Amino acid sequence: MAGNKKSKLIESKDDLINWLSDGCKPADKWKIGTEHEKFGFRLNDHGPLPYSCDGPSVRKMLEGLQRFGWQPMIEEGYLIGLLRDGASITLEPGGQFELSGAPLQTIHETCSEVNNHLLEVKQVADEIGAGFMGLGFSPVWSLADTPMMPKPRYKIMRDYMPKVGRLGQQMMFRSCTVQVNLDFSSEADMVKKLRVGLALQPVATALFANSPFADNRPNGFLSYRGYVWGDTDPDRTGMLPFAFEDGMGFERYVDYALDVPMYFVKRDGRYLNATGKSFRDFLDGKLDILPGEKPTLGDWEDHLSTLFPEVRLKQFLEMRGADGGPWGKLCALSAFWTGIYYHQPSLDAAWDLVKDWGTHEREGLRRTAPTIGLRAPFRNTNLQEITKQVLELSRIGLTARQQLNGHGENESLFLDEMQQIAISGVTPAERLLQMYHKEWSGDLDKVFEIAAY
Repeated sequence: MAGNKKSKLIESKDDLINWLSDGCKPADKWKIGTEHEKFGFRLNDHGPLPYSCDGPSVRKMLEGLQRFGWQPMIEEGYLIGLLRDGASITLEPGGQFELSGAPLQTIHETCSEVNNHLLEVKQVADEIGAGFMGLGFSPVWSLADTPMMPKPRYKIMRDYMPKVGRLGQQMMFRSCTVQVNLDFSSEADMVKKLRVGLALQPVATALFANSPFADNRPNGFLSYRGYVWGDTDPDRTGMLPFAFEDGMGFERYVDYALDVPMYFVKRDGRYLNATGKSFRDFLDGKLDILPGEKPTLGDWEDHLSTLFPEVRLKQFLEMRGADGGPWGKLCALSAFWTGIYYHQPSLDAAWDLVKDWGTHEREGLRRTAPTIGLRAPFRNTNLQEITKQVLELSRIGLTARQQLNGHGENESLFLDEMQQIAISGVTPAERLLQMYHKEWSGDLDKVFEIAAY
């Protein structure tokens, strides 16, 4: 690891604060990074893809994609991911395929990246008898039916989850999301964006709600994924009420992260089980599994990646509240948040909208949005009306950016479908439920056709 910044030893808390503040960038350097997960399944019986077998498998998908210039990632002898041009394909615990896109300048570019990726995936999947679909939660197969990918960190997490919440394993193995990573210019800019993102995350949860099925039947929710996150691990999830208190900044987030129990430490290619242990102790050289050893910046990055709030701070902000979905909605989420975050008047107006919301009001929206979507009540209005306002702010922001495609269209075109959802008040999940009860006559096998890429 010589010469690698990640190997730099952390001497004090100031190093952790400085690492976060190193994420500050001038506005002309801001980028957009889109991440999305999807479920793979066997075409012949709609079962989940195992890691390796004679038939369709995750490993065959990863091997097949290498023809497009993807480079393999190997861990303990297993092919567990791919890298290409600043992007990566990785595996979630239950075999969910995740594309972590390269940091790009415009929504047009990130959508082109998503389109190209899904075309490559479809070509390989067709050859091996597999399919992929965009939903927020696996609709048919059970937790017991879901294979675990051969990544040691997932065994550590799987065994720890039941100690801290009822639904953590369901989250790991059966959920899918779409996220966007966005930049900030300063500590003050980060704080405003973090607060706006947290307060409005239930808008994204409702607008992109797409997980009404589990265990081969309706589950009673519109975003079951959103509900599951509410009972996963209170130490590392949620709406971060401290972010709205006076004095919020990089140091306050570091203090929060230091108090979140650890999962693991990676040494010499091996994952050491550190579940429940303190990064503060590690910082003081008192971690009992590595006595006297101080953490590196790589250890800090690994630890931050095990925090799962609705908006996560690294050297950028990750928006984490939306269900995975169909092709077009993957670009729409990035457009939605870019329009708000990357246009100062829209960001300021969004903050004016939410700045007097109380902790219980924000938490109430987070709890009700997965259940009743845009009908969630709020003060003398509801989430549907708030969503219309926020979408208009995003549209104004995207239009002001004046990033045009080859047809002279700006990025606001990616909001058109979201606008229709907001006007109708009918979420993607409710449309799926309507089909289930009517056209499908309760046959959930049909979802593999409707939701397939």
